[in-house]
Formats: sequence, C-alpha cells, structure tokens
Amino acid sequence: MDLSNLQPAVGSTKKSKRVGRGPGSGKGGTSTRGHKGAKQRSGYKRKIGFEGGQMPLQRRVPKFGFKNFNRVEYKAINISTIQALAEAGKLDKISVSDLVAAGLVRKNQLVKILADGNLTLKLDVEANAFSKKAEEAITAAGGTVNKI
Repeated sequence: MDLSNLQPAVGSTKKSKRVGRGPGSGKGGTSTRGHKGAKQRSGYKRKIGFEGGQMPLQRRVPKFGFKNFNRVEYKAINISTIQALAEAGKLDKISVSDLVAAGLVRKNQLVKILADGNLTLKLDVEANAFSKKAEEAITAAGGTVNKI
C-alpha cells in the first residue's frame, strides 16, 4: 500500500446533487422542485405556524390571563427552619448569607420570613421581608428583626 492507491472508505463520500444543469443531468427542468407554485420560486419562505390555509393553532387557541411584571418574588422561609438552623449551627444571628450557606436559598433570591412553627431562641434575624406574625414571634422570643 502506498499514497498512489489510497481511497476513502466505501460509502463515506457522496456526490453532491447538481440541480439546474439541464435535462442530461437527470435533475434538470424543474430542478427537483416540482411544477409551479410558491415553493418552486426563489425566495420562498413559509410563515411560521402556517398550516396550509387551515386556521393556525396560535389563532385557534384563546388568550387569557396576564403576567404582572412588577411582581416581586420572595423565597419563603419559616420560623421553624430558622430555629433548626440556629440550633444546628449554635447561631444567635441569622442572615441571608447563612441561609445561602445552608443551601436554603440562592445568593440572588429575596428572602421573606414566615411565621410557621415555634421560635424559642433569642435570634437577630436579617431578611428582605417579614410577615407580621413572624415579626411578632421573633420579638416575643426576645430577638430583633432587621429588614435589608
């Protein structure tokens, strides 16, 4: 074997389809595009969602509802979760960075403290928002509330 008899593997290469090169090519005349109509013309592009004249899906299905783009989304954390976190880490101050380190929230999420559960420890809690009952529960236990 030498360089003079190298060939690509059988079936690994194909000849390109040369269209529009006359009737002798076997692909001349209509150049594989069929006869007449928009699809045969150059520059043809079907509209997105076009279903051959049938009413398209996006026009058949009704629109409803709306999305409030001023909505502020908070990640809800309950007092019971804070109690468990403080007991596990022997903490007297809970901040958003502690919640991120514990894997309860992501670093860019806003945190709201809710009042589900009991709080027995005196804690300084720092978060973006608090429910009224959560604030009352924290201050009743002797802790402080810090809104960021």
